Amino acid sequence: MDDTGAKQPFWQTKTLDEMTQQEWESLCDGCGLCCLTKLQDEETEEIVYTRVVCSYSDPKTAQCTDYSNRSSNVPTCVPLTRERVAEFDWLPDTCAYRMIYRGQGLADWHPLVAGNSEAIVNANISLKAIAVVVDSGDLDYEDYIMEKPC
Repeated sequence: MDDTGAKQPFWQTKTLDEMTQQEWESLCDGCGLCCLTKLQDEETEEIVYTRVVCSYSDPKTAQCTDYSNRSSNVPTCVPLTRERVAEFDWLPDTCAYRMIYRGQGLADWHPLVAGNSEAIVNANISLKAIAVVVDSGDLDYEDYIMEKPC
């Protein structure tokens, strides 16, 4: 409880390890930016973003159309888990998992704070704000390199 007696939200009182699976999943703001294809330089290990998403990513909703099977459908899809949260430095700085891991709060536009899923779209923190290209299997990803979002 805070000074006024109101119950504090779970993300302010629990560590990532203490959260239930439902709480963990609800931390995802639905931006879809994790679904952008990334390239890694073999020599420098630098990661760059592209505007390319896989065929299971719906650019209109910024959601995976087969979320429960994403890793089997796309072997390069990296499930975001508590055990690997320290490795998420390739995600945008606005990612709630990264923010909570770093001891920060959630942004005002996060659905859990704003109370709706449109605030993130209005803040341009979404796949919906990027002109993405759905991977057709024959793209030259280097033609679609972009700055790291957010």
